Amino acid sequence: MPQIKSNIKTMEKDAARHAANSQVKSSVHTAIRRTEEAITAGDIEAVKVAFNKAGSVIDSAAQKGVLHKNTAARKKSRLAAKVNAMAK
Repeated sequence: MPQIKSNIKTMEKDAARHAANSQVKSSVHTAIRRTEEAITAGDIEAVKVAFNKAGSVIDSAAQKGVLHKNTAARKKSRLAAKVNAMAK
């Protein structure tokens, strides 16, 4: 545990950032999971809604810097491939 005041503040800020980033990552995982569950259920309308929501959440995470832009693009691409495969 740091004794220097500035280091203590840095640790507190790191903890706050970690908590915020964890919430965003969790929302990304949840959105992807809900889309995949809708695909499994076979409901086209639910898939469209869930996919749009997931894309929005992933883009938001990338904009905030929680996910790298290429990581976000890869996640969206893989999800889109699953949605397109389900539609066939």
